[in-house]
Amino acid sequence: MALRCGIVGLPNVGKSTLFNCVSSGKAQALNFPFCTIEPNLGSTQVPDHRLEDLARLVNPKRIVPATVDFVDIAGLVQGASKGEGLGNQFLANIRETDAILHVIRCFDNSEVTHVSGSVDPVRDMEIIETELQIKDFETVENRLAKVQKQAIAGGDKSAARLAALLERYYQTLSRGKSARTVELLNPEEKQLARGLFLLTNKPVLYICNVDEDAINKGNSHTLRLTEVLEKEKLPYLLVAASAESQIAKMEDPDERQQFLAMLGMEESGVSRLVRAAYKLLGLETYFTAGPDEVRAWTFLKGTKAPQAAGLIHSDFERGFIRAEVIKFEDYMHYGSESACREAGKIAVEGKNYVVQDGDVVHILFSR
Repeated sequence: MALRCGIVGLPNVGKSTLFNCVSSGKAQALNFPFCTIEPNLGSTQVPDHRLEDLARLVNPKRIVPATVDFVDIAGLVQGASKGEGLGNQFLANIRETDAILHVIRCFDNSEVTHVSGSVDPVRDMEIIETELQIKDFETVENRLAKVQKQAIAGGDKSAARLAALLERYYQTLSRGKSARTVELLNPEEKQLARGLFLLTNKPVLYICNVDEDAINKGNSHTLRLTEVLEKEKLPYLLVAASAESQIAKMEDPDERQQFLAMLGMEESGVSRLVRAAYKLLGLETYFTAGPDEVRAWTFLKGTKAPQAAGLIHSDFERGFIRAEVIKFEDYMHYGSESACREAGKIAVEGKNYVVQDGDVVHILFSR
């Protein structure tokens, strides 16, 4: 399962610059509002030294890292729901993403136009959140009218349950609150909520786009914004998209590391962003390793072995017999699967085993 993130924000906040840094896509990043019109699609590899360490021991024919997909849409402005700017129709392109990256401008630069005329990250954040709420309200209002008819006319109990949930979302969104503030009472409601693809139900990682001087310590803009975010216990990250743009162009690892050191950084903002997105969604990684391939697999924390096997192929889940599991640290210590077997470091696990981050797994199944 590839993590899929939608990038949102006002025009000219650095969305497309950041998109180009974190993905293989190449979006226009120009100094005028709405230079992004069509959605940009791209992906990046998930940085994980464990995959590289395993590959050095196994020496496979190919190495397959986990990936993250990104969708960059046109900038929103206040009143987008009423047709201002380019409107809000582009939000449909991120309805089925797993998470939202909300890029907020936290730098001063007279040469980069701000659509509102001044830099105010708290105001900007609220504008985008409001526009997402309005879009969700439109979705809920339209769906509620249809589902209520089904529930009343046909006596459909499942439609009645969905209508009840939609009514709660309707009331919440009409008060200017996000869908995620609605408490879901049981697994069925959680399943129904997932099927609605509401934008303000998605986890959000706030990206404070700063200049190079503020990467480590922030500035007056980030101070104001992070005070609000921390009060609400919302996750955020400071990233200098302009610096990341330079890092992305450096092919020499040594040159890249020297540049990071000059900025006082141990790793790029892109690497931190991907890891933060994984943490936000409770995602972890297990590995398969053999002479043909060493591969990383992304799974939701708490996943049991048969479902984790199903990520490789549905047949693996259906015919699951058992999993042979080596802890990554043991694989590194003993140097090979055979050495781990001799040392008794391969655990045989059944259907109730909860896969752990870093497990090296071999699945046995019946066809």
